[in-house]
Parts: sequence; structure tokens; C-alpha cells
Amino acid sequence: MDVVVRIYSGKDSKDLFSLLETNKTGIEEMMRSIKGFESYTLARSNDGDGGVSITVCQDKAGADESVRLAKDWISKNSGEIHATPPTVLTGSVIIHASKR
Repeated sequence: MDVVVRIYSGKDSKDLFSLLETNKTGIEEMMRSIKGFESYTLARSNDGDGGVSITVCQDKAGADESVRLAKDWISKNSGEIHATPPTVLTGSVIIHASKR
């Protein structure tokens, strides 16, 4: 499995996360549409100034697709919000645990 972590901070990140929260149902549906999708988490940072998204897919192609979809969604939907682009970390999953 592969993972993508997108860390959002800096200029307009708080506003971006408010927009993402408002559209969480559509964003979840978009992520679930990715071939090989395993899980998606979107979390606001404790200081309320940005946050992180974590996508786990069965392979790198799915993880790459999640990056493309996230970038396209933000580009098309953020309007006057010009958030600093996220720091993107990718890699192979060592452990993926969840409550069943």
C-alpha cells in the first residue's frame, strides 16, 4: 500500500480548511472514487491554522491520483482563497491499522 500526506499551513490555510469542512461529503465521495482506495483522513491542526490530509491506497497509482484530484478540487473550488500549496509526503505503508 502507498500513502500520501498533505500538510497545509501558512497563508489562508485556515480558510481552506473551513471550505474543506463545508464540502466534506463531496470530498469523501471523490476520494472513495479512486481505484485502490483504502482510507482518507482530513484533520484540522489543534491551533486551527491549517491541517493535514492522509490518503492510503493499494498502490502508487491510486496515491498519485489522490494528489491530482486534491489539487484539481482546490483549484476549482477555492475561489479567493489562495492558500500556500501543501507539503506533500509520499511513501509505502508499513502498518495500516484501524478499528474494525
